[in-house]
This record gives sequence, C-alpha cells and structure tokens, in this order.
Amino acid sequence: MNEEIKSLAIFDDDEDILSICHYVLQDQGWEVSTFANCDDIVNKLKECKPQVIFMDNWIPPKGGIVATQEIKNDNSLKNIPVIYFSANSEISKLASTAGAEHFLAKPFDLDHLAEAINTVLKLK
Repeated sequence: MNEEIKSLAIFDDDEDILSICHYVLQDQGWEVSTFANCDDIVNKLKECKPQVIFMDNWIPPKGGIVATQEIKNDNSLKNIPVIYFSANSEISKLASTAGAEHFLAKPFDLDHLAEAINTVLKLK
C-alpha cells in the first residue's frame, strides 16, 4: 500500500500567511488546502480530509473559536487536531476556549510550524 498522503488545512484571512505556509509545508511533503474564510467549514474539511487543521483567531465570518467548535461538534471531524494560531496575547486561553489541541503564536518561526504539526500528530 502507498504511504498515506499527508494533508492539512489552513484557515487564515491573511493571504501572505496562507502563501508562505502553503509553500513551506508543500515543500515538506504536505498536501495543503488553504481557505481565507470559514464559510461552510464542515463541508470544506470533509472534502479535503486533512490530518491537521490550522485555525486563525480572526477568520471571517464567524471567527476561529466558533469555527473550531463546529469542527469539534462534527463526529467525522472532531478527532482532527486543530492548531490555533493568532497574534493575540491570550492565545492559549483562546485555543482552550475553542477546543483546539495546540496553539502557535504569530509571528512564528517556520521551524515552529513543523514542530506544532509534529506535536499534535504525536497526541493522536
């Protein structure tokens, strides 16, 4: 059997962050799906089937907390680890409120991006 495709989804309204993360993670062998909003998030995720989700705090239209809670309330998605990422100084509190497994403070070093992914994959 072929090695499982490594896939992740990134939700952020900052196109630069989406582009940089997409480029870096794709270079590391990830199949990356990026989204600038969280409209219809459950269907978006069911379509791309990620193993890890990055969620921005200020993702339109409803924000990262509500979007993450929608993910965690869906039986087919609730076990996918969510890495909450934001420049907000209260990020650990926001991530906890949202139900995310991990968080990454912005701005972040690109090495920390990979470390965050490895951390949540070990938790699974």
